[in-house]
Amino acid sequence: MTKMKLAVISGSLREGRYGPGIARWFSEQASTHGLFDLDVIDPADTPLPAALPLSPMELADVSGRTEELRRLADRLERADAFAVVTPEYNHSFPAALKHLIDWHLTQWQAKPVALISYGGQGGGIRAAEHLRQVFGELHAVPIRNWISFDQHWTRFDTDGRLIRDTEGAEAAAKALLDQLGWWSTALRRARLAVPYQAA
Repeated sequence: MTKMKLAVISGSLREGRYGPGIARWFSEQASTHGLFDLDVIDPADTPLPAALPLSPMELADVSGRTEELRRLADRLERADAFAVVTPEYNHSFPAALKHLIDWHLTQWQAKPVALISYGGQGGGIRAAEHLRQVFGELHAVPIRNWISFDQHWTRFDTDGRLIRDTEGAEAAAKALLDQLGWWSTALRRARLAVPYQAA
């Protein structure tokens, strides 16, 4: 079976951020799972302009962007599925992640999205729930299973290695990846059979 292309997006630009370490841990789980070819995307690597294009048509047309921005759009376009790693800031997800999402209109369409959240007592669940609404508006398919790390600073060391409840987290990752695999396979076949057209 052809492997699905999974883009793992680390959603935070904060100083001392845990996002890249958690994205690395999840990427290791996905690599072990075996169904996915991985592409890890960090918004810090490709700064986006502050001002969005004027119209949806201009937003969808990436041909006039810089080579770096076209390459980012192409990476998202080639993905069959997404896994978004997000912290919770002030009961929601970070502005940098919203900016990355808003800059790309069609790349998310008819593709599944898995959410991995982290934060204080709530483990970033409110951020994940807000993202479900955003991705639904963009014609993506947020899957039911997600992973949540409460008090993440006690669960990961400074190198991003999970040091607490490793078995439970790995079991949750496998269940999420199984579900993401089903959706990515089904939706890829559907897109190949009939190109998706947003209503």
